[in-house]
Amino acid sequence: MSDSCLFLADGAKAAWSSVPVLGEAKFRALNIRSLKEEQCRIESFFVMPEKSGFSLVSVLGDAANHGFRVMKTPVDKSFLSLTPEYAGFNRFEREIFEIHGIVPEGHPNLKPLRFPQGNIGEMDFFAMSGKAVHEVAVGPVHAGVIEPGHFRFECMGETVYSLEISLGYQHRGVEKLLAAGPDARSIHLIETTAGDSSVAAAWNYCKAVEALGDIPVAPESLTLRQIALELERCANHIGDLGALAGDVAFLPTASFCGRIRGEYLNMSAELCGNRFGRNFVVPGGCRYSCDRERAQKIAAWIRRVSAELWNALELLFNSPTVLDRFENTGVVTSAMASELGLVGVAARACGKDVDARADFPGTQKFPEKIDVRNFSGDVLSRAQVRYAELKSSHAYLLEQLDRISQEIPAAKQTNKLTLAADSIAVAVTEAWRGELCHVVITDEQGRFRTVKITDPSFHNWEGLAMALRNEEIAHFPICNKSFNLSYCGHDL
Repeated sequence: MSDSCLFLADGAKAAWSSVPVLGEAKFRALNIRSLKEEQCRIESFFVMPEKSGFSLVSVLGDAANHGFRVMKTPVDKSFLSLTPEYAGFNRFEREIFEIHGIVPEGHPNLKPLRFPQGNIGEMDFFAMSGKAVHEVAVGPVHAGVIEPGHFRFECMGETVYSLEISLGYQHRGVEKLLAAGPDARSIHLIETTAGDSSVAAAWNYCKAVEALGDIPVAPESLTLRQIALELERCANHIGDLGALAGDVAFLPTASFCGRIRGEYLNMSAELCGNRFGRNFVVPGGCRYSCDRERAQKIAAWIRRVSAELWNALELLFNSPTVLDRFENTGVVTSAMASELGLVGVAARACGKDVDARADFPGTQKFPEKIDVRNFSGDVLSRAQVRYAELKSSHAYLLEQLDRISQEIPAAKQTNKLTLAADSIAVAVTEAWRGELCHVVITDEQGRFRTVKITDPSFHNWEGLAMALRNEEIAHFPICNKSFNLSYCGHDL
C-alpha cells in the first residue's frame, strides 16, 4: 500500500490536514494503479472547496487491507479526465463538472447528470443513422408506480444497440441541505435519500458521526442494527424476486412474494415501530430497546413465514419457462463489471467477490458471505444472488435473535453532537443494493463542511445500460427489474 495516501478504517476519523496533497500526475497515476492493479474500487470522488481554490478528492476502497485510501490534488478550472483509463469515474466526473464547472478534459461523454439548473432530460442523446434504425423513448412517466427516469433506446429491428439513461428528476439537493449540520433534521434527511434503504443510510451516517464525535456504541447495539439491516435486505430481495416473477408472468411466486414482503416489513415495525426502519438507528446505538420476548417473537415469525418463502422461490427457480427467460439474458461480463466499478448484487452476479460486510468488517459479526464463483452476470444470476443472500440473512437473523437473552437498552438521546473540527471520516455499509458510502468533512467549528453520499445505484446504472447492448428490447423490463436501481438514491 502506498504511503502517498491516508489510510482510514471504516468508521474512523483523521485530521483533514493529514490527507496527502499530490501533484495531478501522481494523483492520477496512483488512482489508476490502485484500481487496475491492486483491486481497489472507487468509493467517492468529488471536489472540495478550500480556502484558496479547490481540491479533487479520491476515496478508494482497499478490501485487501480492510480500509480506505484517501488522497487529494489541487484543481482549478480543469483536470485531465480519468474516465478514458477507468470507466468507473464517468458519473463522478460528470457530477463535478455539473456542480462546480470544473472540466474533466478528455471525458468521452460529458453530459448532464442531475440537471440542477433545470430543463431536466434535455440533452443530446446518442443517435444511429440508417433506414432500418428506430428509436424508442421510455419515460420519464412510466406505466406503473415507479420513480421518473428516461430511457432512450437505439434499435435495429428488435435488437438494442445502445441504451442511454437520463435521470435527475428526483434531484432534491440533499447534500446542500446537510451542510452546517448536524442538527435535528440531518438524520431524517439521510434516511430519505433512498427510502427503501433507510436503515443502511442511518447506520452509515451514524458511523461517521460516532467517529467524529468519539461516541461509543455497545456491541449489542451493533447487533441490533445489523438485525434491522438484514430485515431491510430480506424485504427488498423478496420484493424484487416477486417482481421478476411477475414480469415473466409466473404468478404463484409473484403473488406469494408480494404478501411475504409485507411480513418482513411488519417485522421491522415490531422491532422499531416503522415498517421501513426509520427513526431507529441513532448516534450511540438504537432509539428503542429489544428484550428476549420481542426477539423470540420475531424469530418465530421468521421461521413461520420463511417456510412459505422457500417454497415460493423453489417454484420460481425450478420452472423451465422462467429459466428460459432469465438465463443468458442481460449479461454483464466480469471484466465489464470491474471496469464500470459495479457493486453489490450487480457485481456479485458477475462473479465479483465484492461485499463491504466482508471487506470492511471491523470486529463485527456479519451474515456469511455467499459463493459468487458460478454466477455469469445474467438476469438469472442477479436473481440467484438475492436467493443466496436471503438464505444467509435468515441464518444470521435466527442465530442473533436466539442469542438475545437480556434487554438491549436504547441509546441515550442527546440534543447536540460535538464533532472533531477540521476532520474527515469515511463510512461504508453494505445496503441491500450494494455498498453505500458517506464521506463527512468538518469545518473549524466541527460542523458539516461536506457530506458526500455515494449510493450503490450511482455505480450501477451504467451496468444496466451495458446489459441491454445487443439484447432484445422485449427483455428490458426483466433486465431493469433484475438491477432494480434507485432513482432518488442516484439523484439525491
